[in-house]
Parts: sequence; C-alpha cells; structure tokens
Amino acid sequence: MAVKQMQGLLARFAANPLLRRVLRNSGMLLTANGLSTGASMFQGALAARMVGVEGLGVVGLVTDFATNVNRLTSFRMTQLVVRYAGEYSALDDEQRAAATFKAAGLVEIASSLVALVLIVLLAPLAANYLAHAPETTPLFMLYGVAIAANLMFESSTGLLQVSDRFGWLAQITVWQSVLTLGLMAAAFATGGGLTAVVVVYTIGKASGAVATTALALLEARRRWGGGWWRAPLPSLRGRWREMARFATSTNVSTTIILITRDSELLWLGLLSSPVQVGYYKIARALASMVSLPVDPMISTTYREAAFEAGHRRWPNVRYLLRSGSMIAGAWTLAAVFGLAVFGPWVIRIVYTAQFLPSYPVLLVLLVGTAAVNIFYWNRSLLLLLGMPHYPNWVHGIAGAFKIVGSILWVPVGGAMAMAWMLSGYFVVTTATLVRKAAQALRRTEMAAAESG
Repeated sequence: MAVKQMQGLLARFAANPLLRRVLRNSGMLLTANGLSTGASMFQGALAARMVGVEGLGVVGLVTDFATNVNRLTSFRMTQLVVRYAGEYSALDDEQRAAATFKAAGLVEIASSLVALVLIVLLAPLAANYLAHAPETTPLFMLYGVAIAANLMFESSTGLLQVSDRFGWLAQITVWQSVLTLGLMAAAFATGGGLTAVVVVYTIGKASGAVATTALALLEARRRWGGGWWRAPLPSLRGRWREMARFATSTNVSTTIILITRDSELLWLGLLSSPVQVGYYKIARALASMVSLPVDPMISTTYREAAFEAGHRRWPNVRYLLRSGSMIAGAWTLAAVFGLAVFGPWVIRIVYTAQFLPSYPVLLVLLVGTAAVNIFYWNRSLLLLLGMPHYPNWVHGIAGAFKIVGSILWVPVGGAMAMAWMLSGYFVVTTATLVRKAAQALRRTEMAAAESG
C-alpha cells in the first residue's frame, strides 16, 4: 500500500514541468548515489574485516581530517557558479558567465593549495591527538593527495549543474565507486592492511575529482570556445563585492557546520578513542542511507528554485519546496522504520558482530537525520531570499552549545553521547531555519503581490 501511495504521489508531482525537471535530474543522481552507496557498503565491509573496529576508526579519522581541512579553506564554489554563471547564461551574457567560472576556479585552486599545505603541516598533530598513534602520520599526509586532485572540483561541479549535465555527474559517481570497490577487493584478496585501505580511498577520491574537472573543462570549451579562459575578469568588476560577500558567507557557513556538525569523527578521536570512532563511523554510514534519495534533491531543487526566484515566480517556489518535502518525508519515514527494525541484522551480516554496539548509536542518529531530510531546502531558500548570514548565526549559536555538550559528555558517553548531541543540533537548527524561511517567503510573496 505504501509503495502504491508513493508511486501515485510521484506521478502527480511529475505532471508539473517544474517538478518534473527536479525529479528527472534527482533521479539520475539518485540512481548513481544508490549504486555508489551499495559499493560503499561493500567497501566498508571489506575494510572492516581487514582492519577491525579500531583500524576503521583510524581510517575515518584520516579521511575526515583531510576532507574537513579542505572544506575549511573552501568557498563552496559550486553554489557561486550556479548562482552567477547561471544568471549570466540566462541573460545570454556568456562572456561574463565564462569569467565567473574562471574566477571561481582560480580562487578554488588557491584555497586547495592552502589546504594541502595545512594537511602536511598538521598531520603529526592529527596522528598524535586524534588517532592517538603518532606512527599514522604518513597516512594523514598520504590522503592529502586526494585534496591535491581536488583543485577545481567545486567550480567544475557548478558548471556541470548549470549546463544540466547531471547525467555526467551521476556517471562519475558510479565509476568512482566501482573503481574504489575493485581496488578494495584486490587489497582484501592480497591481505592488505591499514595502509592499503587508505591508499584505496585516496585513489578513489582523487579519480572522481579529476574526472569531474576534465569534463567541466570540456563543457567550458563547448559553451564558450577554446579561448574561454581568456574571458576578462574585469567584466565582473561591478559585482565583485556582491560575489565576494556570497562566497565569504558560504565559507563561514561551511566552517560553522564543519566545526559543529561534520567533524564528529575528529571530536570523537580527540575526546574518546578510535574504537568509539569505528562504532560511530558505521552508524553514520547506515544513517546516511536515509539521505540517499534526498541529497540529490538539494542541488536540483536549488537550481530550479533559483530560476523561479529570478523571475519572481514565488508561488512556483513554494510549490516546489512543499512537494519536495512531501516526497522526502514519505521516503524518510519508511527508511527510518526499516533501519530501526533490521539494523542489527544488517550490521551483523555486513560488518560482523563486533560492530553491533553501533546499533543504539544508529537509532539516535536517525532522529536528527529525519528532521534534516524532510526540510532539506531550508538553507537554500534563505540564500535565495537574500538572507545568507542568518543560517550562520543559527548554526553558530546551536553549534556552540553542541560543542560544550560534547566536551562534557563524550569523554564519558563516547559515540552515543556524540549521536545525541548531533541529533539535538539537527532538530533545533532545522526547526529554527524552516520557521524563518517560511516567514521570509511569506513577506516576499506579499511584497510581490502589492507591487504587481
């Protein structure tokens, strides 16, 4: 019955051209993410058998450390390229669209190089204080290679989204996962250990970034010709300040979210032990399955909502968000129920019985994941309504309380305490941002009605 209701819901929404584009592009990314998640689960299962709970915790610390340092210096150029290159393309101002992509790429290259230097310099500290194993320093440095390959990944992703190349992005996701799974299987068959697992993840991460950048450069050549890279940056002079504020805002937002939400493994390593990191890593991986169909909708909904907002078609924006929440909610409730019932069986079969302590942690994480999933568009809507800084304040204040709580409770409660802190943070910030976004959209609609 639930499946039929879901199919009917999707059929009704697909009749709307606006939502049909979102569902089409989301569907391509969802298919890719589904295959990628399946491959990732097998990768994780092989890695878990190769290195055990503590070793898997160390792997999580290595990969999260490098990724988070890169995000710390990142300006989220994907959103900037979609916002401004997309706007210029809609106005047939392709020279400025090319200049926007060029500027974003140059800034991202510089920020990625800074991240690489920081990873190398901080690797000994990370090995000593996070992994509690100084001998793992070379592993922290090794994964920095993946960041070196990430030079223009965000800008490239943004251009492919603007060009409606979601199919390309989906294919990259699939082939990257297939490659990583193949390498992990080879490492497992040859009796590889901790170093082999890190090498596999490094190659897999780097391959996806290189492929995305290569395809984006081909797309730039197709759109703007072979000399696109000579597009004059001074043509953007009138909007430098606005673009800088946008990029800075997204960087601040990323930094706040990074410290408060997306660095759980690092906080656990610092305040607890790699064993607790291993349990949390498995619980987080399973909880992320609930977000599987919803994550693609964030970028596709943002693209369509930005277009409708640019034409001041606010009822379309509201319809798009409401419909998206209904689809996301239907899936989320079913997925949460499934994991709550079958979670222990999945953990035992896929990761072995030594990871069963991850199950209670998973149950707690599902509460916060459900809240974020259903209202996945909250921050994007505030960006479109000209309120990019409000989410930063909300996340910053809630995150400060979360960090204090983590420092007090994680040394005692380990992974379970971290899960409670994260779920509470998700529920509070999502409720606050949704309320503010709804109020702002209502005011904008009223203003548009009065002026029109």
